[in-house]
Amino acid sequence: MTQDIALDQGWAPAACTLPTAEQPLRVAEFDALFAEAVRAVRRPGRERLRLELVFSPEHAARAAELTARENGCCSFFAFTLTIADGGLTLEVAVPPERIEVLDALQARAVSAAPGPGDLGPAELVSAEPGSAASAPAASRGSA
Repeated sequence: MTQDIALDQGWAPAACTLPTAEQPLRVAEFDALFAEAVRAVRRPGRERLRLELVFSPEHAARAAELTARENGCCSFFAFTLTIADGGLTLEVAVPPERIEVLDALQARAVSAAPGPGDLGPAELVSAEPGSAASAPAASRGSA
């Protein structure tokens, strides 16, 4: 199965310093992490995204390494990786002028993550009511 990893304008803003040729590879890395590890996607606020990940040392290491590299080229991101009580959470925050980037990241996480039946007891959830860019989990498209 092939996956279209074309970039949209919201994902890679002009402020990104990653070379253009490397941007599709970075998107593919995020998509792979999302497909393998995302258990839930929540939007607790307009400028914040919360991804609950399947707990494993491998997922924690991949998320830490990937977000560190992403912060190197898009320094406006604030990533917080939390390991607590047997859970793994990645929170992403952006300034108000970068909401479209967070919207694009949320859309990719929702579309790349496995369907609720593949996750066992956990499921993908839509954004909190009143949040920007909320989309019901049922509207996810297949990659």
